[in-house]
Amino acid sequence: MVTGMIINRRGVTAALGAAVLFGVSTPAAKILLSDVGPWLLAGLLYLGSGVGLTLVRFFRGSNGAALTRHDWPWMIGAVAFGGIAGPVLLMWGLSGTTASAASLLLNAEGVFTALLAWYVFRENFD
Repeated sequence: MVTGMIINRRGVTAALGAAVLFGVSTPAAKILLSDVGPWLLAGLLYLGSGVGLTLVRFFRGSNGAALTRHDWPWMIGAVAFGGIAGPVLLMWGLSGTTASAASLLLNAEGVFTALLAWYVFRENFD
């Protein structure tokens, strides 16, 4: 048991809420893909995310550091792959597979992300 650790209940609640919403988003997307295309659905999901985060930033303000010139290529890459290619490929994959297969593949996402971080960015595995 760890002593002296203070648990931030607000942070725990936010993390659990995010996990629930992420878990619900894939089955909901699978249902919605019968009516709309993968490009439109990916765009709508990330538009909603962008609007929500914009509201959070507007009401809370920003304490973060500004992006430097060196950061922009990384930011553009993150937006291109994580904000455009990733969601579109996810929706495209969901439209062509069963819900059970999609669930199993999404569970492997964490493993592949960790392996990619280890291989590309030389992250340490503790």
